[in-house]
Amino acid sequence: MPSRTEAVLEAIKHAILIGELKPGQALVETELAAGLGVSKTPVREALKTLAGTGLVVMSPYRGASVRAIDRGHARCIYDMRLLLEPVAAGRTVTGHTDWSSARRALEAADRAADAAERSLANRAFHRAMYVGCGNPLLVRTLDDLRDQTALVSTAAWARRPSWEGEAAEHLAILGAAESGDAEGVRDLMRSHIGSFLARNFPENDG
Repeated sequence: MPSRTEAVLEAIKHAILIGELKPGQALVETELAAGLGVSKTPVREALKTLAGTGLVVMSPYRGASVRAIDRGHARCIYDMRLLLEPVAAGRTVTGHTDWSSARRALEAADRAADAAERSLANRAFHRAMYVGCGNPLLVRTLDDLRDQTALVSTAAWARRPSWEGEAAEHLAILGAAESGDAEGVRDLMRSHIGSFLARNFPENDG
């Protein structure tokens, strides 16, 4: 059973990812605690953790607020992923044969009740594709982008629903991995991340 702080953290994260808590919105500890039926302590701890993952911004004068994702920041996140994730996924394929966790993540995405669940399941799929790369620092760097990637994807889907096409791309990536095709996984992952970026946050947009 998750701790109270973990439960509060997941509740706040879900509210952010479905847009119930809006980008830039102030996160008042007393209001969140009352809404969740808890004391301020687990809320405070949850907000600190979410600040560490990039979903929340902490200001010494204004307190906590939901991170606002602009085009420039979204491009920075996806540029990092383009540089690192295809390489990590290809390395994972080289020494990996069990892709059950990746397949379970795709099944969870298919069953998702809302965009938040779908995006977090997609993040679990991507992690399964890179976690076995053999470089803990590379894994940690990509892990640090997971929540912000989820925030970017749900914001993009609200404007242009594209998860069905992305789900098909995930299946193609998994198929290449199960066949042991490391180069194919690298190419498909690069195309998958790059096409999302170009479609939703084009370089010459505005």
